[in-house]
Parts: sequence; structure tokens; C-alpha cells
Amino acid sequence: MKTLIKNGRIVTATDDYFADVLIDGETVNCIGKNLPVQADKVLDAAGKLVIPGAIDPHVHMELPFGGTVSSDDFRSGTLAAAHGGTTTIIDFAIQYKGKTFAQTIDEWDAKSEGKCAIDYSYHLAITEYEPRHQPEFKKIIDAGITTFKLFMAYPGVFMIDDQTMFRVMQSAGEAGGLTLVHAENGDAITQLINNLLAQGKVEPKYHAQSRPPTMQADGVARAVRVAEVAKAPVFIVHVSCEAAMKELQRSRDEGHPAYGETCTQYLFLDETYYDKPNFEGAKYVFTPPLVAKENIEPLWKGLKLGYLQEVSTDHCPFNFKGQKELGRGDFTKIPNGGPGVEDRLSIVYDGAVVKRGFSLNKWVEITSTASAKMFGMFPKKGTIAVGSDADIVIFDPHLERTISAKTHHMNCDYSLFEGWKIKGSPETVLSRGKVIIDNGQYVGRAGDGKFLKRGACAVM
Repeated sequence: MKTLIKNGRIVTATDDYFADVLIDGETVNCIGKNLPVQADKVLDAAGKLVIPGAIDPHVHMELPFGGTVSSDDFRSGTLAAAHGGTTTIIDFAIQYKGKTFAQTIDEWDAKSEGKCAIDYSYHLAITEYEPRHQPEFKKIIDAGITTFKLFMAYPGVFMIDDQTMFRVMQSAGEAGGLTLVHAENGDAITQLINNLLAQGKVEPKYHAQSRPPTMQADGVARAVRVAEVAKAPVFIVHVSCEAAMKELQRSRDEGHPAYGETCTQYLFLDETYYDKPNFEGAKYVFTPPLVAKENIEPLWKGLKLGYLQEVSTDHCPFNFKGQKELGRGDFTKIPNGGPGVEDRLSIVYDGAVVKRGFSLNKWVEITSTASAKMFGMFPKKGTIAVGSDADIVIFDPHLERTISAKTHHMNCDYSLFEGWKIKGSPETVLSRGKVIIDNGQYVGRAGDGKFLKRGACAVM
């Protein structure tokens, strides 16, 4: 099937021009002005932006956590992502103690198979890496999973020691892979939590007080130093504060391949949200927590200057009723996570381009292209070029809308940005050449998305 997108303004991370795009099957076939071709379907993008499908490299669908399970599975979560202009996600397949790498991937395949509306992949989150696991490492790389997540938090559940961190970084680096790190000082945080509980401090706001920015900066400093010794690239997930970003910046300035992301919640929200009455502060309990407002603009600056490479969501939703409420009387029992996969592309457009004067190219870079390059998907994903997958969004930069849980498609009973008026919204979304969102309506089907075998990770 041939699809022609006419009259649009094509914006990639490097280009900005007016042209038509001809799609043949699943890939871009030709780009040019006034293409003299017959197509089975013609989409008029006059007055609209034609951009690469967004990539969210940090989501958690159907994740067991805190005695419950995140409320979006791969069906509802990828449907919501598609509505928001995201055409690729990367979830985290978490190795539980005693499991092999292969068993871990099989468990996540069982959750995702036949459900996804868009293309997807996994990072392998490693909790054990002994000599017996080493033969599996190359097999996982060969299977197209080239990124590995480590936790420096949640002792006794996910947290690894420095020896494991060094082994994983070294193995990943040698294989052309990349190690992602949730960087905090997990042991010190455990003691801070115990101190607060002993004092009867149990409300949601104490979640933030138990994990101060200094603890994140300490974790980042240690992770990047270990990576430097291992001579391997490292990527710090969900950087929420300036102090942590500065540790990354130091390593980069010294010539090391140290990278990082921030998330939408840290670019727009601050710790005052924990003071909401009627336990509503629990809606904003995720890790790392929200921090002081003075961190917000430095994070935006970090994105503009390249200290941070992209914006993800860490989408891990739990309903307020029945899930977040598990933590009434004890903030440590509030499931950590919040919804976001649907709103990222639009809210970053509004915050970056409309409010802060970012270029359209930089907006595309931090929501799509950088992730495609970092995580072994470029140029198949993350750009509009002949031969690339036709993951394309027709984006209306003028449309104004109000974010609300009443209208979103995430399986969550609240929005982090309820009532916010923003400018810019996806109108039509194509996944590998097939229209899956047409004028805001879902016209695809579960199972359209394919597992994405990724290659070596780029050092940018």
C-alpha cells in the first residue's frame, strides 16, 4: 500500500523543510516537492508539522511493585502512547532473583505478545550477574536487547552492589551495549526512611524527604566513576535535580561517555505537590521524587546544551483509588510511579518550543532522535528519511487542549497535569506506514506493534 503525505512541514533533528513524503509499505520511499505519484491514501498535512514518531525509552507496563501491579498493560499503555504520538516504547524486563536472563525475557514476552499497538523493545534490568550468567550476555545482545538496567536503590529487591555494577558495565561496553543506572544511595535512604517512620512522619511528603537530591547526586557520582574505570558508556535514568546533572556534566567534560535523561514530571512539577490535601500528594510519589522548583530551569538548560540527551516519562501508573491508597498511614507503602506516556510529546512541545523558544529540531531530538541513536534504533527509527520506518506524526502546532484524566487513554484515574492548557497536539499517527491514529481516533489494532531488535548503542 502506498500513502502520500502532502504539503507538510517536515521537521527532523537536523532538517526543516516543506515537502511530500511517499510511503510504500512500511518504509519511506521518496521525499520531494509535488511528487507526481498515485497513492492508495493521501493525507493533507498543510499547516501541520510532519515529524518522526516519538520514542519513549522508559516505561513500565504491567509491572509488579509494592504489592500491586501498574495499571497499564501492554495493550492499554501502547494505545495511550499512540494517541500521544509515541510510536516506539522500551520497557524494562526485570530479572528477579534466581531467574536467568532468558527466563526474564520470556516472562516479558508473555505479557507483551499480541497486545502492542506500536513497536516495542526491552532493557534487561539485571539484579544478579555472576560468572554463570556470562554466557547468556552475548545471547541477549544477539537477540537485539543491547541495553542493561541497574538499580542503586530498593535494597533487598532490586539493588546491586558495586562489583555487579562493574561486571555489567564492562560486559556491556565490550559488546557494544549500554548500561542504564537508577542512581541513588539506597542504603543511606533506607536509614532516612527508618528515621522518619520512627518519628511518626508517614504522609506522602516524607517520601521526598527520605530521598533528598544529595542522595541522587551521590549515586550518579559513583555510577559514572565506576563506568570510567570500566571504560564503558553509562546512561543515568530519570535525572531530577541539578546536583545529579552536574555529576554527569563533570564526567562528560572530562571526555567520558556519560549520558542521561530527565522526565516530564521533573520539567514541570516540584515538591509542593506533595502538600496537596486529602492524601492527593500520593499521586506524585515516584522515585526519584519531585524536588525544589529551582531545579526545573537548570534541567531545561541541560537539555538545550546537551548535558541531558532526552525526555522520557518513567510511565508506571497506579490508580489513586485502591492502589496509591495502599500507603495511607505509611508513605513507604505507596506504589511508586505515575502516568505520562500519552502527554509527553505535546507537553514537551508546549514547554520547550512555545514557552522556552527551543527549536523544532531540538524538540524532535529530545523526544525521538536521541533515543533512537542512544539505544540502537537509528536510522530505522527517529528520523524521516528514505528507507527508514514510516513512523510519522502529523502534529498540529496550533491546536489548544486541556489535559485531563477524563479524556486521556491511559488506564489511570488521574493525570499529573490535570487541567493544564497546552498548545500543540498529534492529529494523525502512522506506525510503519499504517495509520493508527486518524484525527485523534484509534484505527489500529492490538498486535500491530512488533518487537524491535536493536543494534549497538551509539556514543554521541
